[in-house]
Amino acid sequence: MTAPTAVLREMRWWDIEPVLELEHELFPEDAWSAGMFWSELAHARGPHATRRYVVAEAPDSGHIVGYAGLAAAGDLADVQTIAAARDQWGTGLGARLLTDLLRAATAFECAEVLLEVRVDNTRAQKLYERFGFEPIGFRRGYYQPGNVDALVMRLTDPAQATTESTESNG
Repeated sequence: MTAPTAVLREMRWWDIEPVLELEHELFPEDAWSAGMFWSELAHARGPHATRRYVVAEAPDSGHIVGYAGLAAAGDLADVQTIAAARDQWGTGLGARLLTDLLRAATAFECAEVLLEVRVDNTRAQKLYERFGFEPIGFRRGYYQPGNVDALVMRLTDPAQATTESTESNG
C-alpha cells in the first residue's frame, strides 16, 4: 500500500511559520525570511494578483511537506521557490507542485517560465528537464552566503508542458 498523497492548497499567512521550518531544514545557508514570504503572499490574492503560492499538506497529520511559488509579470513567469520535504523525495510531489505552478503561469497568460536552480542540485534539474525546461545561462554566485552559482532554465509554452506531464504521469 502506498502512502497517502499530499494535498495541495493555496498558501495562506498562517502557513508561513511551518513553511519556514521546512525552508530552514532544506536550505540552511540561503533560506528565505518570513518577510520574503509575507511580501510574496501580499501579491497572491485579489483581481490584480501576480503570484501563486501553494503548500502540500500530509493528509494524515496536516503537516506541511512541500511548497512552491510563482511570480508573473507580463508574459513571463518565474518559479520563485519549490521544495519538498526529504521524506517526500521520489513520491512525485515535486512534479505535482511544478505542474500547479505551470498551470498558474498559463492562467496568468505567460508564454515563458524561467527559474534558477543551484548548479549542484541535479535532482531538481532533472525534474525541470522532464517538464521541458532548458538551460540558458548561469548566474555566478547567485546563492549566498555560499557563493553557489545558479543554472538559469527556461520553458516556452507552459500550457503544453502541463498537458504533456499530465499525459505521461497519468
